[in-house]
Amino acid sequence: MTRWGILATGHIASRFAEDLRLVPDAELVAVGSRAADSAQRFADKHGAKRAYASWVELAADPEVDVIYVATPHAAHYEAAMTCLTAGRPVLLEKPFTLDLASSTELVDTARAAGVFLMEAMWMRTNPLILRAAELIAEGAIGTVSSIRADFGVSGPFPPEHRMRALALGGGALLDLGVYPVSLAHLLLGMPQHIRSWAQLGPEGVDENTGILFGYDTGALATLSCGMVGSSGLSASITGSTGRIDLPEPFFRPGSLTLHRDGAEPETITADMAGKGYQYEAIEVQRCLAAGLTESPLVPHTVTLEVMALLDAVREQIGVRYA
Repeated sequence: MTRWGILATGHIASRFAEDLRLVPDAELVAVGSRAADSAQRFADKHGAKRAYASWVELAADPEVDVIYVATPHAAHYEAAMTCLTAGRPVLLEKPFTLDLASSTELVDTARAAGVFLMEAMWMRTNPLILRAAELIAEGAIGTVSSIRADFGVSGPFPPEHRMRALALGGGALLDLGVYPVSLAHLLLGMPQHIRSWAQLGPEGVDENTGILFGYDTGALATLSCGMVGSSGLSASITGSTGRIDLPEPFFRPGSLTLHRDGAEPETITADMAGKGYQYEAIEVQRCLAAGLTESPLVPHTVTLEVMALLDAVREQIGVRYA
């Protein structure tokens, strides 16, 4: 049995706790928050045995095998470091931190201590995303020439909302754009050329962002994210002999459609119980059981490379965090 702790009590933490019930040999035993009443309400709702009014107390619980960190972006570094220095394995919500430098510090700390650390980029553990990557590796659509992916939400978000708070790592890029960027990285790796543009709001966060990745192979990735209108949340991967379409939402699809030149489209589905968070928890438990300190599906190198891409885009669009 893997005994889980959850650090934070917001919406994503609740969804993870609900999906954790679908994971074999998983048990939620503790929750930690900076507010005692919030921690207790969460524990009562999701059946955790203990509720702590501090992150340090949660990290010190000897009966917790791994901690899922679900705070807002700006608190990821402090929360994860609290857990890692206490020797607790960590599943850290995406984006890892606000920048590459602090992400690198977390990875270095985990490696030095021999403690498991994984970014909760659930898309990279999703069965249909993994199947799409397999099909591409098998040559089902030939050589990939382009990727298109978008993630836009309508809002509107008031000035005090975390999406508009510069101090909380607000804006479309880190919250939404990390998905299109991660998909492009999964299928094409690191680009050699990056071009970005964004409309910034009065708070200094990006409201509508376009990204173009260019590769020396000739491939390109056209990506967008925004909080000024709801987009199709779809993705399409085009190759020399076919195409794979991922429907809404592309980062948690219920199906994919394979188009091979000269053949009828083939729709591939998967039995997707829950919201999809269980797959990252299953991967964490698999790694812990095998004695691994990082996941082959979401390795540290991938997390750091994606953070480097997000840093490069932020530099070009002019979003600056403290």
